[in-house]
Amino acid sequence: MAKVFVFLADGFEDVEALIPVDVMRRGGVDVTTVTINETQAVTSAHGVTMMADVLFEDVEEALGEADLLLLPGGMPGASNLNAHEGLKKALVVQFGQGKKVAAICAAPLVLGGLGILRGKNATCYPGFEGTLEGANYTGELCTVDGNVTTGEGPAAAFPFAYCLLEQLTDAQTAHDVAEGMRYLHLVHSS
Repeated sequence: MAKVFVFLADGFEDVEALIPVDVMRRGGVDVTTVTINETQAVTSAHGVTMMADVLFEDVEEALGEADLLLLPGGMPGASNLNAHEGLKKALVVQFGQGKKVAAICAAPLVLGGLGILRGKNATCYPGFEGTLEGANYTGELCTVDGNVTTGEGPAAAFPFAYCLLEQLTDAQTAHDVAEGMRYLHLVHSS
């Protein structure tokens, strides 16, 4: 079973965090939400407070077991993630080992600042293109380039999540989860 850590900081974008968590768990992926806060309580950009599964310090040693490290966007959530040195170190190690990293909306700024996007195709929320240091901006809902996946913004949370699920499992699992959630009906009816 694939293992994923999703990092939460105050100011995270609600749907960019919770839709991927929901979709991946439905697909049988072991997903753990991790906060960089001092307590498990974390408040979204829209004032929703939730409890993360664990604190960063509690899983720091286990991060090397991850198949994917995922950063939701939102402001100031992405900036808060970018200020956490332990998280940035973990991302560099993960990427350096050829393992998957992903970020959506404003959060690709963290990857860009670490040099992870240099020479890669990537997307982000419009207006954050300048933070993708060295990347080729695609403007797509979801862009995959090697072991890096980036998403555009809140409306891209579903396609981003299914893309990640397919990478961590297989196309059939992603299709079945999308069908069960009626996502395919949505995209085929428009």
